Amino acid sequence: MITPPDRTPLPREFFDRPVLEVAPDLLGRILVRTTPDGPIALRLTEVEAYDGAADPGSHAYRGRTARNDVMFGPPGHVYVYFTYGMWFCMNLVCGPEGRASAVLLRAGEVIEGAELARKRRLSARNDKELAKGPARLATALGVDRALNGTDACAPGETPLRILTGTATGSDQVSNGPRTGVAGDGGVHPWRFWVSNDPTVSPYRAHVPRRRRS
Repeated sequence: MITPPDRTPLPREFFDRPVLEVAPDLLGRILVRTTPDGPIALRLTEVEAYDGAADPGSHAYRGRTARNDVMFGPPGHVYVYFTYGMWFCMNLVCGPEGRASAVLLRAGEVIEGAELARKRRLSARNDKELAKGPARLATALGVDRALNGTDACAPGETPLRILTGTATGSDQVSNGPRTGVAGDGGVHPWRFWVSNDPTVSPYRAHVPRRRRS
């Protein structure tokens, strides 16, 4: 249950910082997804940082495109992309505007609206698996490309909002290589997670796809 002090929305200034500051500071914050069927809220437990033109693993490494346009700001907006021909993943854009950095939301603990998340995640064996991984998180929350560009810091009603929650202390945060990222982009220890949290996804190194003959 979200207590009243935790319900304060994070301001745009929170996101208008370097991505490596924002990413670990998102752990413990609460993401609220408002749907026609009701709200779903989860506590963020795992994220990954992507740093634009300075980061070979970033979608924005080679410049601005129609796909990654939202990554260039303003901060506090939602960047949603489609991957492997079947899954959506959700990111939060960081500042400054024009820098094209974002934090991938990798996992979380559903704390409200679990019954709605279960309907979307029928293959989950238990509630700890409802949002255990970026595609599962997006599926549980009903996120798709229609939400790309949503301003999570806008006043009034918005389909996605990040609340203050309870920030995870630095002594409870672990970091390591990003999951499934190839080449030079895979060596950065820019995945951050709440230590020993059961909702955090397992690490998987990048496995090159075999070319068809």
